[in-house]
Amino acid sequence: MLFPRLRDLREDQDLRQQEIADYLGISQTVYSRYERGFQVIPVIHLLKLADFYHTSTDYLLGRTNDPRPYKNK
Repeated sequence: MLFPRLRDLREDQDLRQQEIADYLGISQTVYSRYERGFQVIPVIHLLKLADFYHTSTDYLLGRTNDPRPYKNK
């Protein structure tokens, strides 16, 4: 579930893979592998992507269908 959500979130904001790769400090090729499920995403990148898209890591990982981020307690 992770990989289609990454692509969908990116495309919903009309962003290219290169723009997200630049944000993460990686190559477009590596980011493409993340979206296609060919490479494991490091936790630090997962956290950055959740922050970037204003969602939770659980949403990115498919553990919830609620895209809203958790509230800080």
